[in-house]
Amino acid sequence: MNDTFLRACRGEKTDYTPVWFMRQAGRYLPEYQKIRKKGTFLDLCKTPELAAEVTLQPIDIFGMDAAILFSDILIPMEAMNLTLEFHEGRGPVFPDPVRDQQAVDNLIVPDPDETMPFVMETIRILRRELKVPLIGFSGAPFTLATYLIEGGSSKVFLETKRMMFQAPELYDALLTKITRCTSLYLQAQARAGAQALQIFDSWAGVLAPCDYERFALPYVQSIIRDLRQTTDVPIIYFANNGSTLLGHTTTAGADVLGLDWRINIGDAIRKVGDHAVQGNLDPIALFLPRDELRQRVHRLLDDARDARGHIFNLGHGILPQTPPEQAKIAVDAVHEYSGKKA
Repeated sequence: MNDTFLRACRGEKTDYTPVWFMRQAGRYLPEYQKIRKKGTFLDLCKTPELAAEVTLQPIDIFGMDAAILFSDILIPMEAMNLTLEFHEGRGPVFPDPVRDQQAVDNLIVPDPDETMPFVMETIRILRRELKVPLIGFSGAPFTLATYLIEGGSSKVFLETKRMMFQAPELYDALLTKITRCTSLYLQAQARAGAQALQIFDSWAGVLAPCDYERFALPYVQSIIRDLRQTTDVPIIYFANNGSTLLGHTTTAGADVLGLDWRINIGDAIRKVGDHAVQGNLDPIALFLPRDELRQRVHRLLDDARDARGHIFNLGHGILPQTPPEQAKIAVDAVHEYSGKKA
């Protein structure tokens, strides 16, 4: 087992900088597209053999130092008694948004092993196949709530913020259920064999710091406290567009803070103190010419040299339009420059 990623998460000395990419198993890979033609996106998520196969693809192709479970952050929301659909061009859709007390009351906190056994089986398959650590994951409660309240994706999050400000008790009731569901889901992933857990707060950056502190952070802290009592796997927390929130995210309780590209990683390291960091190449920087891309990678690694631990990653998910050979250039540049032996 190549445990370089896990040691970096824990702030231990590593021989080189480990690298993986968010959404590394996905639409930019022809190998993924071939499997994707066999059914819907949800079918793929719910078929363990196929989900495991696409999880393994970037490890085999690029030599990543960690694999992330192929799934979707909204899978447990469907298990909460909601209808989830994926529409081309629109993404995830909840036809019946959660905006009143009756809708919150109708939500259940599911047993993840009973309602999402396909996720746990995918993890077990991967643990038999992988020679690098496996990362399990979930969405963060605020991010998950936005999809339920808005009915899908949003640009301004009007309905979410209106509930926060005008019906805070209703908002808390919803977030409390989502938090409990997420906590149990991550604990189940760890039991099934996930060796690290990442919590994605994809929409945290739409909040003012004071609102993040009140309406998002406490629920993340609750999940991490639960995890600390049940598992010792490293925990990564990624608040996208969160450079204004670092004063708060350092209190979440995670071992590793994921960083987007909107802040110099060296500046972030000085702010986060005794945390390992993950990031933070702009995903579109993968479109740079080869030599410029390698230079960008080298500069980022230099800027991160004082980190307690550093895991090289993108500042958000790899884009579907990315040429796979560009991802290979970046991964090789990280390994070569940071001293990985052939």
